[in-house]
Amino acid sequence: MPDSADSPTADAPTVPPLGARMRLALADIKLAHSVFALPFALLGAVMVIDRVPSGERWLLLGLIVVCMVAARTWAMLVNRLADHRLDRDNPRTARRAIASGALRVRDGWALALLSAGLFLAACAGFLVVSANPVPLVLGVPVLGWIALYSYTKRFTALCHLFLGSALAISPLCAVLAIDPLTMGILGGELGATGWSVILLCVFVALWVAGFDVAYALQDFEYDRSVGLHSVPSALGVSGSLWVSRALHGLAYAALVGAWLVEPRFGAIFGGAVLGVAGLLIYEHLVLAKRGVAGLPLAFFTLNGVVSLVLGVLGIVNLLAV
Repeated sequence: MPDSADSPTADAPTVPPLGARMRLALADIKLAHSVFALPFALLGAVMVIDRVPSGERWLLLGLIVVCMVAARTWAMLVNRLADHRLDRDNPRTARRAIASGALRVRDGWALALLSAGLFLAACAGFLVVSANPVPLVLGVPVLGWIALYSYTKRFTALCHLFLGSALAISPLCAVLAIDPLTMGILGGELGATGWSVILLCVFVALWVAGFDVAYALQDFEYDRSVGLHSVPSALGVSGSLWVSRALHGLAYAALVGAWLVEPRFGAIFGGAVLGVAGLLIYEHLVLAKRGVAGLPLAFFTLNGVVSLVLGVLGIVNLLAV
C-alpha cells in the first residue's frame, strides 16, 4: 500500500468552491469603489429619463446599474490579470488575489468573461425594453476601451487620462442607453442637455486622471525600476502634485460649465458644485501636508464624497424641477 505522500494528487492545491472564488475576486477589486462612476451614470440617465415612457423607466435604470457593475468588474479583473506578474514583484500589491496565487489566472479570466457576458446581456436588454440598439452595438467597443487602461502604462505616461476616459464615458453611455437622440445619434440634435453631458464627461475624465496621478505616487519608484510609465515616474512627487492640481482645476471648470449649460440644474446642483470646490481644495491640502500618507483620505474618502454629492444632488435637482 503506497504512502499517501506518493499519491499524484497529494501535493495538488485545494481549489476553493466557485462561490468562494467569486467572493475572493470581488473583495480584491473592491466592488464598493463603483461609487466613483455609478452616480454619474445614474445622473446622466435621469437627465433624459423623462423622454421614455414611465413604464420603462425603472427597468432601464436597473439595466444601467447592471451594466455599470458588470463593466467595472470586467475592467478591474482584466487589470489584475494584465498586471499579476508586476503585482507579484511590487511589495504594495503582492498580496492581491491573482498575484499571490490565491486566485488562479484561469479563474480570473472565467470571472472576467462572465462579467463581460452579463454586461452584453444587459446591453441587449435595452433593445428588448425600448427598441434601442445603440448599447448593444457599442457594447464590445466599450469593453475594449475600458480594458485598454491596464496596458497603457507600458507605453505612455498619459495612462491616467486613459483611466479617466474609461470612467468618463459612464454618463454618456447612460444617456445613449436611454435616449440617443439627446447626443445627436439616430437623427437627434445636440442641445443644451447634450452639451451638459459632454462637459460632465470632461469633468469626470480630468477629475479621475488628477486623483490617479496622486494615487500613482505610491509606486513611482517601482514603476521607474521596471520601465512602467506614469506622471510620477516621469516627474517625481512635487511635479506630479502640480499636475494633479492642474487637472482638477480644469475639471472644475468643466463641472461649472455643465451646471451653467443645463437649464434644469439650479441652486441644488449649484450647491453641490460649490461643495466640490471645497472638497478638492481640502484633498490637495491633505496631499501637500501628508504626501502619500494622506492618500487613503484624499483618494478614497474625499473622492467618493465628490461623486456621491454630485450624483445625488444632481438627481434631486432634476426631480425637483
